[in-house]
Amino acid sequence: EGLTPEARQSKLIVGPWPHSLSKSRKTGDIDFGADSEVDLDAMELRWFNYWLKGEQNGIVDEPPLRLFIMGANQWRAASDWPLPETQYTPYYLRSQGGANSMFGNGILNTSPPSTEESDQFVFDPNHPVLTVGGSTCCSEDLTPVSMGPRDQQQVEWRPDVLVYSSAVLDQDVDVIGPVKMTLYAASDAPDTDFTAKLVDVHPNGSVINIAQGIIRARYRDSWEAPTLLEPGKIYEYTIDLWSTSNRFLKGHQIRVEVSSSNFPQFDRNPNTGHAFGMDTETRIAHQTIYHDEEHPSHILLPIVPTN
Repeated sequence: EGLTPEARQSKLIVGPWPHSLSKSRKTGDIDFGADSEVDLDAMELRWFNYWLKGEQNGIVDEPPLRLFIMGANQWRAASDWPLPETQYTPYYLRSQGGANSMFGNGILNTSPPSTEESDQFVFDPNHPVLTVGGSTCCSEDLTPVSMGPRDQQQVEWRPDVLVYSSAVLDQDVDVIGPVKMTLYAASDAPDTDFTAKLVDVHPNGSVINIAQGIIRARYRDSWEAPTLLEPGKIYEYTIDLWSTSNRFLKGHQIRVEVSSSNFPQFDRNPNTGHAFGMDTETRIAHQTIYHDEEHPSHILLPIVPTN
C-alpha cells in the first residue's frame, strides 16, 4: 500500500481480452461486440498526463473500476471490489446419483439437499479430461492448448465429468465477483485432484466456460504441510474459481462441471501419494461426490442486481 494518498490511487480495467488485449472483439468462440474494443493506449495516456504532467483531465474523479460484463457485452463502473451490492448465493449440487456427463440427471438449484444419492466417477490419469479453453496462456498459434471461451460439449460427453444444470432462467442473472466451490468428496486413492468449472448453457446447445478451478487433495488444508487422504473418508474441499463477470441471459442455464483433471493446463495427479516427479507410477482413483444434508456441496455465486 502506498505511503501517500497519491500513491494509493489506482484504476482497474477488466475486459474480455487475451494477451493481445483490446485489438479484437472476438476471444475464443465468442464475439463480445464492438463495445469490448477500447483504446487502452489513450486511457493510459490520460492517467500519465494527470500524474506526470498535472493535466486536469478528470480521470481521478471517475470510478476506480471498469468491468466488462460478458453476456450483456457492456461495461459497468464500480467503486469497490467485490461490488458492495453482491449477494453471495449458494447453488447446490443435486442428482439422483447419476450426474455423469451432460446426459445425466444432475441438477443445480438454490434448495439445500436432504437425503440424496452420491455421484461417482473414475479418474484415470492416463486418460485425463482435456483442456478446452479457459484461462490458459496465449493463443493456439503459440501453444497446443486452446484458450478463452470455448464450447465444452466434447468435455461433457465424458462419464468422468459430472454435470449439474439449473432450470432455464426466466430472467437475467449477473454473476460478478469471486466464485468458490465447496465440495464434499471421498476417494480410494491417497491423493488426487478435484476440478470445478462454471459454464453458461446457451439456447442453441453450446456450453461456454466462464470460470474454473482445481485443488490437489494433499493441499486441502495447507500448502506448507500437505497431508495424504484416508481412503474412503469424506473431506471438505474449497475450490477457488477466481473471479468473473458474466450475465447469464434469460433462456440460458447456469451449469457446473465437476471432475478430477483438466490437462494439460494442469498437470495430472498420478493418484499415488508419492512425491511428484520422482517416479512414473499411476493408479486409477474412484471418486465419490456427496450432496446431502450433512454434505451440501455447492458453488457460491456472487450475484449482483442487473442494471
